[in-house]
Amino acid sequence: MRVLVVEDERRLADGLRTGLVAEGFAVDVANNGPDGLWRAREHRYDAIVLDIMLPGMNGYKVCESLRRDGVWTPILMLTAKDGEWDEVEALDTGADDYLTKPFSYSVLLARLRALVRRGTPPRPTVLTAGELRLDPASRRVSRGEVEIALTAREFALAQFLLRRRGEVVSKREILEQVWDYDFEGDPNIVEVYVGHLRTKLGRGAIETIRGAGYRMGR
Repeated sequence: MRVLVVEDERRLADGLRTGLVAEGFAVDVANNGPDGLWRAREHRYDAIVLDIMLPGMNGYKVCESLRRDGVWTPILMLTAKDGEWDEVEALDTGADDYLTKPFSYSVLLARLRALVRRGTPPRPTVLTAGELRLDPASRRVSRGEVEIALTAREFALAQFLLRRRGEVVSKREILEQVWDYDFEGDPNIVEVYVGHLRTKLGRGAIETIRGAGYRMGR
């Protein structure tokens, strides 16, 4: 298994390389953002260990660029910044996991192995269907060049339908995922919000499959 370590602290990078090699990994190291981005684009890796605070280009930008280019190698982000919004930004830009420095090497190794086991299925950070685009990180929705204002619930419903694009999803599935498992209100609330979305996104955006549910895009 080949791993790319993108870390500007050379002692830490060398330590990670030594430890991972001892565990049977083949390891390449980059000490800045542009070099890490180039290596990740040009070579196949089973996983990437990516620091956030990097010279030249930070880890968020590296991760975002890779995902935009269709590189879906699992990414474990490392940072000295300990805050929930840093973790949110890391995951929203396309990272698969997040570890705060200082960290346990055994925990890093376990998480890295878990990422490798999962493989590299595409996980687009921007969801699309035709001209419709939804960006979970910036919470922006647009059709072509026109931005569309959605309420929080409308956004959650649009995001769920786009993640299941082309599939028929039942009203029950929508209630469980967009509301919650214990929702006890009127289930027709789904029809109400689908109606709101159709008005805002365009009548052809969401298809009703009689007796089965709804489908967005194909």
